[in-house]
Amino acid sequence: MKALKGSSAIVTGAGSGVGRATVLALAAAGVRVWAVGRDRARLERVQREASPGEVVVRALDATDAAAMDAVIGEAEPELVVLSAGARARLGLVPEQTWESFSEPWNTDVKIAFQVGQTALRRPLRPGSLVVIVSSGAGLGGSPLSGGYAGAKRMQMFLAGYLQRSADVAKLGVRFLAVVPKQLVAGTEVGETAAAAYAALAGITRDKFMERFGAPLTAEGVASAIVRVATGALVPEGPVLGVTGAGTETL
Repeated sequence: MKALKGSSAIVTGAGSGVGRATVLALAAAGVRVWAVGRDRARLERVQREASPGEVVVRALDATDAAAMDAVIGEAEPELVVLSAGARARLGLVPEQTWESFSEPWNTDVKIAFQVGQTALRRPLRPGSLVVIVSSGAGLGGSPLSGGYAGAKRMQMFLAGYLQRSADVAKLGVRFLAVVPKQLVAGTEVGETAAAAYAALAGITRDKFMERFGAPLTAEGVASAIVRVATGALVPEGPVLGVTGAGTETL
């Protein structure tokens, strides 16, 4: 297995959810982590939580290609985890505007596209890994979240497109879409979505979550990412599904 201690990583969406859990897991493994997000206060809280791990805070919008390129140039990362994304407006199609419907494309997909291009054009050093955190909504749809499901599916396709480009150029850079196949329990996004879908189905939030079986936490997703980074988990393709019961190549 590859030792992570002494390496560097960038995590976007680092202030909460899977991003936060990934920062903490990597810092605990001795990785120097650049924590990227819009909310400096949240990032600094994660930085304190990671003590004595080394976390560098960068408060910026990850859709800003120039700002992200600067962080990549500064960090020279061997691992990039793209966990940032738009907070989808929850509502059926008649309740959406085009702006709310398309926002996940202009945020989630845009970040993956731009950072993926930078990873190929710079390029990142051989052996580097870029992880795009997608969603199981991209597999089964998500009628209450506008264009979110399509955007998350595009992230899966994009991981494959980027990998093909890296292979053609013989860069030795890996791209992987990590797909939580169920709502991530205990996160703001997961809890809000669970409440909304439970209400739509006319059942309680707990009853809705029971359909997933073993709960999936942000720490569980972060653990899968770390296992891939160390080589303890080797997906057969560019898309890895994660559930409370384990992982599977999709």
